[in-house]
Amino acid sequence: MDRAPGLSVRARLTLSYAGFLMLAGVLLLVAVWVSLVRFMPDMASSPDGPLSRTDFLRVFAPIAGVGMVFLLAFGLVGGWILAGRMLAPLARITDATRTATSGSLSHRIRLPGRADEFRELADAFDTMLARLEAHVEEQRRFAANASHELRTPLATTKALLDVARGDPTRDPRELVDRLQAVNTRAIGLTEALLLLGRADRRSFTREPVDLSLLAEDATETLLPLAEKHGVTVETDGDITPTTGSPALLLQLTMNLVHNAIVHNLPGPGSVWITTGVRAGAAVLTVENTGEELSPQLAATLTEPFRRGTERVHTDHAGVGLGLAIVRSITLAHDGTLTLTPRPAGGLRVTVELPTAGAPGED
Repeated sequence: MDRAPGLSVRARLTLSYAGFLMLAGVLLLVAVWVSLVRFMPDMASSPDGPLSRTDFLRVFAPIAGVGMVFLLAFGLVGGWILAGRMLAPLARITDATRTATSGSLSHRIRLPGRADEFRELADAFDTMLARLEAHVEEQRRFAANASHELRTPLATTKALLDVARGDPTRDPRELVDRLQAVNTRAIGLTEALLLLGRADRRSFTREPVDLSLLAEDATETLLPLAEKHGVTVETDGDITPTTGSPALLLQLTMNLVHNAIVHNLPGPGSVWITTGVRAGAAVLTVENTGEELSPQLAATLTEPFRRGTERVHTDHAGVGLGLAIVRSITLAHDGTLTLTPRPAGGLRVTVELPTAGAPGED
């Protein structure tokens, strides 16, 4: 934004200090003058008599003038020095801002000293830089992983077409089936990326939602998949009101239930879905049997394109965005997501959202 030139903050503070000092000096001189004149008798002027009020004024005025000039000079110099010392932290914050604007987000102010307004501002700026740096790094990893994931089906398609071109006698139906499978995966990945971006932008209208109904819908929809994998799904819970996007929250529930089914035990497994209101929050919990997971691995499963070590080799490995989408939808609804490994194997995922009418809702 273009602005008209003006005095710096340091110059304005200097003038303010000097002006205040001058005003205090004038008030002091006036008080002295009024006091002396009031209690001094007005005697006639005579060569041998004491000073009259007129004579006192002639002596007092030059001295007062010199004093005011001294106060002005002292106020300007002292105000300039004091303003510089007071604004020194602001200069460091400004330099750090310019450094961040140039693209370097690793710089921190780390302003020393006790807490005051400038140090609170510097600490808040350091926190913002740390979060921004982490977000940018996450976006870079996401872009690199997304490019890799999108390149894979394209490279596979090219390889299939090259093989078909080199072997005209090959059955075209096999090629069509494999191309369809690769294309379906690419479409699924693209739709997942679009959904993830929509959740991150919070471009949705909030409506009343009952998480218990969403859990029932997800269970009914995915029941054939559960039967195919030999997984028993149990749903339990009371009415769990919250507000948000019904479509996004249904996608969140579907992703959790789908992951719990396909990342279960190879034999008979179980999935438990519970909903309820707890400590003023609408809570959805999806728990499943499965392989033992370390807390370190569980903490990384919400990162885009991260999968368990054995999950990549299954026919339901997905695109690696299931829990990343769950996390983005949860954050977009001002909620919290917790992943906890079960001692007996498997995972417990808990989503806590503000209840309907809770403070802080849009």
